[in-house]
Amino acid sequence: MKNMLTTISNALCRITGRNVLLIDLSEYVNVTSLATPTLAQTLRQPPKPPPVGPRAPAAAQLVSAQTDRLDGPGTSVVVSRSFADFTSQATFDIKKCDVHRLEEAPPLKAELTRDQGLQYYRVMQTVRRMELKADQLYKQKIIRGFCHLYDGQEACAVGIEAAINPSDHLITAYRAHGYTYTRGIAVKEILAELTGRKGGVAKGKGGSMHMYAPHFYGGNGIVGAQVPLGAGIALACQYQGNNQVCVSLYGDGAANQGQLFEAFNMAALWKLPCVFVCENNKYGMGTSVERASASTDYYKRGDYIPGIRVDGMDVLCVREATRFAADHCRSGKGPIIMELQTYRYHGHSMSDPGVSYRTRDEIQEVRSKSDPITMLKERMLSNNMASVEEFKEIDVAIRKEVEEAAQFATSDPEPPLEELCNHLFSNDLPLEVRGTNPWVQLKSVS
Repeated sequence: MKNMLTTISNALCRITGRNVLLIDLSEYVNVTSLATPTLAQTLRQPPKPPPVGPRAPAAAQLVSAQTDRLDGPGTSVVVSRSFADFTSQATFDIKKCDVHRLEEAPPLKAELTRDQGLQYYRVMQTVRRMELKADQLYKQKIIRGFCHLYDGQEACAVGIEAAINPSDHLITAYRAHGYTYTRGIAVKEILAELTGRKGGVAKGKGGSMHMYAPHFYGGNGIVGAQVPLGAGIALACQYQGNNQVCVSLYGDGAANQGQLFEAFNMAALWKLPCVFVCENNKYGMGTSVERASASTDYYKRGDYIPGIRVDGMDVLCVREATRFAADHCRSGKGPIIMELQTYRYHGHSMSDPGVSYRTRDEIQEVRSKSDPITMLKERMLSNNMASVEEFKEIDVAIRKEVEEAAQFATSDPEPPLEELCNHLFSNDLPLEVRGTNPWVQLKSVS
């Protein structure tokens, strides 16, 4: 290699009459002279960097170049880095899951490709920025009413989505913005729904707790009510024989509801393909789990149903556990309970400051030690799977997307009065509203 560099350097000197220094930094460095395009074309040239954003190619070829001038006229060293320089795949140790009534457990190692890592980071960061923008719009009184934010819990939604199929089903409680996004709804439609605009995902009539997408059954405002609905969706999957599963999510605050145990019983009797997921974020409204539950081992609450307890702040741990749980259901073994130990940075809702029942130091400690986005980013950087500049470019693109979505959510018109009763019926039957003017009839158009 040294002889080849010396030969090339001497040739460049004779051709250009300039001093050219070539440095061997193995495969990570490309050295050329800017003044000799003919010879430079014979050396490896990096591709142009692609745009980074939600729809950017997964295998984005990042290129960073640095040119340092040395002493002497015309002398230069060009160092370039392409996507081929990054580690394309790595294996990470993940936290062991606690299990209940299971002979096997999720793996202790997880493989991550560079493309997957960048995608997980992009989605989690988008959810984080979207929720922070919702916080801002709420404080400006542009968003009104109920609003439950998901920041801090992003690894749960992204990890679950990475382990199931788009054709699988998901239903959750009122903290639903993150899942609405991972199920395929654009940021601008989510924010427009929060502001009650016509372009919202539910046409401005659902609000924070009632957003829907294909194979996503919302946001549900009644505490715990989505769990038996999820069991019903799993029953439909079993009846149709489509090898699909339903992920039915609830919080620790709903874990003591009687309807959960009724749903557990039916799901176990009929061996329904349902993954019951308890997102344990440590507080049900303003009450800690220790004060609300005699047993905080929520993964054991099914008794006769197998369960696993998972680190819900690690997207890889959530992904592997969910994949294990989904395979359990698809194999005909019946339901399984998965407890995700996570944490919300905001209060229960926007009306809750979130610091009357916990300290700011507690929140900051979780942010500094267990933040799911930071954890993934540091893993990738420490294993040469991405660069700091690449993450910055992704962040800039996400901020721009969220800002444009907020502009849309604040400028889009509100739904007109004549659409008030639309989508109540599946046909065009007229709907007479009592107490209104007798000459006015509102119709339901679906």
